[in-house]
Amino acid sequence: MIEGIKAVAFDIDGTLYPTWKLFIRMPFYFFSHFSFYYKFNKVRHKMHHTAPLGDFFEYQARLYAAIAGLSPADAKKEIKKISYDGLTPFFRKIKPYPHVYESIKAMKDAGLKIGILSDFPPEQKEDIWGIRDLCDVCIGSEESGALKPSKYPFGILAQKLNLKPQEILYVGNSRKYDIEGAKNAGMKSAYILSGIRRLFNLKLKEADFSFKSYRQLKNIVLN
Repeated sequence: MIEGIKAVAFDIDGTLYPTWKLFIRMPFYFFSHFSFYYKFNKVRHKMHHTAPLGDFFEYQARLYAAIAGLSPADAKKEIKKISYDGLTPFFRKIKPYPHVYESIKAMKDAGLKIGILSDFPPEQKEDIWGIRDLCDVCIGSEESGALKPSKYPFGILAQKLNLKPQEILYVGNSRKYDIEGAKNAGMKSAYILSGIRRLFNLKLKEADFSFKSYRQLKNIVLN
């Protein structure tokens, strides 16, 4: 087992499942809401660089309202309808990476705490392919008032796990948001390889560990 690690926490999107599995299922949905996503992506880009907020969702709605010409109340309803609730049915048809559940369960059975920290509400993925029941903590960074790579959501994760940041291994697919965010918060990090990096086994130097499969991650963590 990795020395000093008492918990393993995971991002969801692109980490527990390949993002292409979502993209190939929603081109019609995306293009039918192209105007929304164009504006909403501008809002999220700004939110990734915003200090922790007392009411994240209210501020997000106000930013979107200013761009879309809506009232904040209507903006909040539109975001919920299209970006949050609207995507839930797509996740019911997506399968995670092979051996995700069995590998995380093995970590849990070995005495490690399990966490989820995602930039979107975890409930959007319902039971997260059965993984939610294994979790000691399952939160969206929005609940903390800030998106990754802010140290704040990682700090909230550590607090809820009742552990020091250095006792947590955070697993993600984004160098900027997951790996650098976890590192800046004092956590160890593991990066899942995909695309060209996976094909040529090009490890990410910023991460403590890089892996190609969840069985490989399990062996890194437990052996």
